[in-house]
Amino acid sequence: MSPILQVSNLTKSFGGLQVTKGVNLSVNPGERHLLIGPNGAGKTTLFNLISGDLASDSGAITLAGKNVTKLPTAKRAQLDLARTYQILTLFGKDNLLSNVKLALLGKMPLRWKCWGSFLSTETLDQKAMSVLEMVGLGAKARLPLEQTSYGEKRRLEIAMALAQNPQILLLDEPLAGLSTEERETITDLLKGIDRKITILMIEHDMEVALAFADRITLLHYGEVITSGTRQEVVNDPRTKEIYLGQ
Repeated sequence: MSPILQVSNLTKSFGGLQVTKGVNLSVNPGERHLLIGPNGAGKTTLFNLISGDLASDSGAITLAGKNVTKLPTAKRAQLDLARTYQILTLFGKDNLLSNVKLALLGKMPLRWKCWGSFLSTETLDQKAMSVLEMVGLGAKARLPLEQTSYGEKRRLEIAMALAQNPQILLLDEPLAGLSTEERETITDLLKGIDRKITILMIEHDMEVALAFADRITLLHYGEVITSGTRQEVVNDPRTKEIYLGQ
């Protein structure tokens, strides 16, 4: 099986600080792959490099067999890569339905329409409602974003990523800052995502990682320390020393 995402010897420095040190990562189609590591390990930087938000200094990124290392973020999105962020990136003055419609437009020819209001298109409304119902927010579609909870905003961001019909979905700490109940809701949501979508996710909670992941990669100071199945990573003494504090 050919990887859907292949990262090879990826390096990134900010001035004299090297934050990504020759990272190699391979993710197979349909896989649930978790990135773990202490704060400052370089996990979000790696996501930014994969999505194109940052340019690497050296190395290569291949998505579905295509070298995307030099492509801008928008081009990578058109190749079916979607992501969420640690800090919510939503359209705060709009309702939930409009947020999803704007996400849908990113990959539709309709976005080039230069007359009238594309947001009133019935087909667009139906597609957006379908995605909101998928994440349990259909009943709140026309609610202003400011009237929703933090957990609902997290679900909305996932909905906006799913609306783009990605092959691979990058989730940057989707459970961070949530209550126990909200974490359970989003964990169930993630488990229900079709396996045709590959998920690469950053998560600090080892219990969640073990329950969700097929494979786990441990980063520390910008380097891959170990990568493998859940059991292989847990049993690695370096995981216990660096991450589990044992």
